Amino acid sequence: MRKSIAVDMDQVLANFFDKILVEARALYGKELTIKEIFQGEHDAEDQRKFWEMVNEPGFFRDLAVLDEDAYDVLKELNETYDIYIATAAMDVPGSFTAKYEWLLEHFPFLNPQYFIFCGNKKVVNADYLIDDTVQQLRNFTGQGILFDQPTNAGSDEFPRVYGWKGVREYFANVEVEVNTK
Repeated sequence: MRKSIAVDMDQVLANFFDKILVEARALYGKELTIKEIFQGEHDAEDQRKFWEMVNEPGFFRDLAVLDEDAYDVLKELNETYDIYIATAAMDVPGSFTAKYEWLLEHFPFLNPQYFIFCGNKKVVNADYLIDDTVQQLRNFTGQGILFDQPTNAGSDEFPRVYGWKGVREYFANVEVEVNTK
C-alpha cells in the first residue's frame, strides 16, 4: 500500500483570506486585518451576518488557488502517494458543494472519493497532514506538517513548509516506503 498525504483546503490550496478580507470589509464598512476579522470584537449581530455570508452556498466556489505551484506539486505527489483533501467543512456546512466543485475544477486529477469533509481532523487516517492550523495538526495522529501562514507564526511544534515548493522539498527528503497499515 502507498503512503498517504491529507491536505487541508483553505489557506493551503485555496486563498480564503483574500476573499474574506474583501467581503468582511464590505460587511463591516471598514478596513480590517484577518486577525481583527476572526479575533476582534464584533457584536453578536455582526458575527451572525459574517457567518451567514461565509456559509452562503457559493462563497467558496470562486476562491483563487493559493499558490501557483500547488497544481504541479500535488500532481507529482499523487504519482507516489494517495492524496486526500481534508477540509474542516463542518464549520461552514453550506460550503460542501462549492468546495467539491472547486476541487474538481482546479485539481481534476485528484480522486473525489478521497475528499474528506470533516470537523476535527483526528478522524483522518493518513500518514501526513499538511495544514495551516496548529490545533488540527495537534489532533491528527500521523505526521503533521505546518503550512506557513501569518496566523501560525511563532509555532515550532511541527515541521514548517513555505508554499508548495516547500512541500515538494519536504517530500523529496522523505523516503517513500510501503505503508503496512
